[in-house]
Amino acid sequence: MKSELPRILVVDDEEAILETMTFTFEDDYEVFTSNDARRGLEILDEHAPFAAVLTDQRMPDMSGVEFVAEVWRRHPATVRMILTGFSDMDAIIQAINDGHVYSYITKPWEPDQLKQVMKQAVEHHKLTVENERLLADLQSANLFLAAVMDELDTGAIAVDADDVVQAVNRPVREYLRLTEDPRGIRFDALMANRDLAAIKSAAVAADDAEELAFYDVETEVNRFRVTNRVLTDAEDRPFGRVILFREISHEPLQRRFNELLREIASASGEVRPQLEGARDQLPTLAEEVGSSKIRSAGMSELAERVSRTRTALENWLEVDDAMGSPGFPDAQLLQDRIRIAMSRWPLRDDEVPERVLELAKRVEEYYESGEKPDQRVL
Repeated sequence: MKSELPRILVVDDEEAILETMTFTFEDDYEVFTSNDARRGLEILDEHAPFAAVLTDQRMPDMSGVEFVAEVWRRHPATVRMILTGFSDMDAIIQAINDGHVYSYITKPWEPDQLKQVMKQAVEHHKLTVENERLLADLQSANLFLAAVMDELDTGAIAVDADDVVQAVNRPVREYLRLTEDPRGIRFDALMANRDLAAIKSAAVAADDAEELAFYDVETEVNRFRVTNRVLTDAEDRPFGRVILFREISHEPLQRRFNELLREIASASGEVRPQLEGARDQLPTLAEEVGSSKIRSAGMSELAERVSRTRTALENWLEVDDAMGSPGFPDAQLLQDRIRIAMSRWPLRDDEVPERVLELAKRVEEYYESGEKPDQRVL
């Protein structure tokens, strides 16, 4: 059964000392021993992790200082201690300065003192491991947070109380065409580019506003909506702010698109003229969206919605033509086209025109009965 006790290693070329150390520590730790420094390194590698190692300074093939230096290289979290005489103090002090030795014990030692030093070393290891775990958790959380922030369609620049940039997300880097990490730079220095002066002014105005305020600004290629949010700690003390700016260059095109959709969705009675009118206008709108130099989430979403709407309208109109023509078109194919159109329609199901729903019903009846009235529905 694997021991739950902290693991320590004692290295000394004298067997009597190893026996004494084992007797001293065996109640509190899982004790490994070696009378050879090189074998001690192998034991460390084979049975890691170890909380602490205790080695004699004077050994035949490798000094204690050389041994702990190698332990530090292989297992930096393991706490390293040396047994030494006063004549070796220069080497020990150098090892301490190099960061290789946590503590040293002079010969002869007192058992109670040795136990206390070992207890402190093991506690130090425990704290080191816990700090490393917390740091790893924090780094992992930061990675997830950064990934989430990068997926937002709103740019975000976080600055501290001194207005120094602490974080930016992907939309900011893309909007501002940042090629270098801006962290550590003051916000006004980041906005020193002439094209970005309007964004800086809007951010300052939003910061000065008593209530949450939005300001629309334009650069040479983009239009942004800028606002400011104060960052506070658990005691509601401000420690910085985040400047948010959303790319809104797509909004004029979005309004034209929404007007077309509203006209279709609100139509009562015959809806074919609205469908045909929108179908004829959407290619022009799609071309304007596609030819735009703006590459933003809003523009991409608009392009997708225009494409979906064109698919829906074309299928509805062509199915309606097929239902109004002589002959017997493939009823399964008509049903499939209706389903595709419904899935591509960008509004809610309750915003599908009544005549379109009637068309879907007529297609279903045609599929079940084989009878077709040879007249359009839309």
